[in-house]
This record gives sequence, C-alpha cells and structure tokens, in this order.
Amino acid sequence: MPGERAHPAGGLSTGWRTRAWGRLPAYLALGGGGLLAAVLLGRPEPVVVVAPMLLVAALGLARARPPELEVLVRLERERAVEGEEIELVVQVSAHRAVPRLEVELGLPPGLRALAAEPGARPTGLAAGATRTFRRRILCERWGGSLVGQLRLRTRDPLGLFTYEEERRHQLPLRVYPSPQTLRRLLRPAQTQVFAGNQVARLKGDGIEFADIRPFLPGDRVRRINWRASARRGQLQVNQMHLERNADVVLFLDTFSDLADASGSSLELAVRGAAALADAYLRTRDRVGLVSFGGTLRWLTPQMGERQLYRLADALIDSEVVVSYAWKALEVIPRRTLPPKALVVALSPLLDERSLGALWDLRARGYELAVLEVSPFDFVPPGSRPAERLAYRLWRMEREQMRARFWAAGVPVVLWPRGEPIEAALMAAAEFRRQTRVAAR
Repeated sequence: MPGERAHPAGGLSTGWRTRAWGRLPAYLALGGGGLLAAVLLGRPEPVVVVAPMLLVAALGLARARPPELEVLVRLERERAVEGEEIELVVQVSAHRAVPRLEVELGLPPGLRALAAEPGARPTGLAAGATRTFRRRILCERWGGSLVGQLRLRTRDPLGLFTYEEERRHQLPLRVYPSPQTLRRLLRPAQTQVFAGNQVARLKGDGIEFADIRPFLPGDRVRRINWRASARRGQLQVNQMHLERNADVVLFLDTFSDLADASGSSLELAVRGAAALADAYLRTRDRVGLVSFGGTLRWLTPQMGERQLYRLADALIDSEVVVSYAWKALEVIPRRTLPPKALVVALSPLLDERSLGALWDLRARGYELAVLEVSPFDFVPPGSRPAERLAYRLWRMEREQMRARFWAAGVPVVLWPRGEPIEAALMAAAEFRRQTRVAAR
C-alpha cells in the first residue's frame, strides 16, 4: 500500500519459550500408572492399554523443536490525527509446517486495537507458506509511540507443546492533537515586512480603511473619496492600512505538570499550542516555538505547512524533564526570539523559573500574552480547615501575581479546563484594548 513503512523480519525477539500442553502430562501420568500397575499385578494388560499414549509422548518429545518463522510488520503511515484509524499489517512466513499459529498485538497507551477481521482467526501454515494478518488501530490520544509488539504462539503437530515468542518491531507512530477551529486570534501590535493578513499601522495599498487626506499628484483615481471631496470642495483620497504578516512565538512551559485521571495541564497546553499554531499559520504568519523546561528547545519562526508539521512534532515530544543543569535558568537566549515578535505563553505559572523568563521577555520589550492553564482544576481545596485556609492563601498569592503582570501591561488570562481557548484569547484581546484606551 502506498506510504506504508515496513520493519525488517525478526525485530527484537525474546526467544521461544516452550511449555508442555495439557495432553503430554496426562499421557505421561497414565503411562507411568500403567507401568506401575503391570509391575504390581504381574500382568501385561495395563502395558498394552497405555502403550499408545507412551508412544505418542515419545514421538512428541523426539520431534519437539521451535518453529522457524519470518515476520514482516508494516504500518499504513507514520502520522495520524486523534480519532483516525490506521492499519497494521503482519506478514508471517513459515520455513517448516506449523499446525496452528496465533498472533497477538500489544499496543501502548493511547492506541486501541479494533475488532479483528474474520479471516484473522488462528490457522495453520504449510512449509514455505505466508499468511497476512491485518488489524485496524484507533488513535485515541495524541503522542508519539512505537508500534509493533507481537506475541506469536504455535503448537507442535501432535499438540503436546506450545511455543511462545515476543517480538518488538519498533515502528514510530506520531498522533497529532485533533485540530480546533479558531475564529479570533490575538493581533500583534507590530508586524513584519512581508505580505500577510494582519492589518499594519503603516498606510499604503490595502483593504482596511485608515484615513482621508488631500489628493496629491500620482494618486490613483480609484482611491478618490467623492463624498468627502464634495463636502470639502477639493479632491480627497482614502488611505488604507497595509496587510503584513507577523512573527508569533508560542512559549510552552514544561517545568511542571499537574495531572488527574482525566488529563494533565501539559496536555491541555499542548492542545492549545497546536490550535494556535494551525490558526496563525493559516493567516500567513510566521510561527515559532520555545519549549522551556528541563531542557530548552526552540523552533525559529517560519510559515507554511512544513512548519506546521515541525511544530506538531516538537509539541508531541514536549514532556516534563527533571534536569539539575537548568535549575538556575531564568533567561531565554536572545537568538531564539526574533524582534517585534508576539509571544503567547501557555503555562500554569507554578515554577519561579518560568515566571522569571516571562518577566525577562517583557523587560526586553517583547509583546507578551499569558494563557494561564488553570491549576485549580487539578488541585482540590481539601477537606480539613487548615487545608482550605492554605488553599485560599494560595489563590490570593496567585491573584497578586496576576496583578503584577497586569500592572506591567501583560494580559494574564485564566484558561479553565473544559472551556475553549478562544474565550481566553478574546479576554486577552479585550485587556489589551482597554490598556491602549487608558494610555491615551
């Protein structure tokens, strides 16, 4: 099938494990009992009765040997989106005849095997024959994983022994978060020099109205505002805002993660960053990423579908990493962020190093907006009075922290779990609008 990836035969094998099937112990027990009865009774009849069982057991022991199988695993594709199904193909070839073959598939968390096809039931293989097993896999959760762990189980021709072997064919599979449609985004205050969909403050050829001025030689006739010209007694022309692109950098805090049975704060932040990256790239903006945590990773802002895949791969690899080498790091290197970039941070604001990095970005003049992944959804207040008091004090400290950011002109918007990220973006845009009005 086009685009599928194959893993070579063999893989990482644990070796065949042999164990006796139920018939062999029974045959040996009956045969031993018959011989003992013949000796005790001094009669040959018990030996005649158990002789066939002993013969079968002897032949089985003499012919017992592990099977020789070649296994080829193919994956339909390496990338998928949450909710999609992909196909895993297992091709087994037998050098010697196998009377019965069973193939079991083991999957990591986030993937679920669907019902097997009717033709995937256990069956035998003749010498030199090949059998293909197909299994549909449902991608339930985003993330990166290795697929292809198999358990092979066969029997000998007489049904006296069972052979089991585990093989690990490490096929990479990346499942991206399901895309979200965002109708409104944070507009950057400063734009770049390339054409895009953002309305720039500069005036020129565009579609957004800016102002009216007197006609000058060289102005285009189609720009003349005839109604304003009639009122003022001289030709007036419309001035328009330029459409430019912007640089947007997503700041992902991986210093800390809060989790419960239904999810985690990092998972929520990754989903939000994926939605923002997709939406900004669709408006022809350049999008970059800074993953700030136990390790510092970044992607320089670029545009296009290729950048979307690079950002998605980087987000999938995001995890909380404990590293003492970065224990005192609070500053992001200057070369990681372009000038005049809009920095959108997704963070629970729990680690002092993340707070220090955000304050450093603001001090360096970057336009900053913080979407606070609500930690209150993952931390219950407790049942005892002392726990409830501590919880109230903690919330008051966080309110004071937000107030310091607000005083510096940085919108910090709480993003509770279960609410769309678009609501938090609209709240941040409203804060910036009110800040501009108050500054005039």
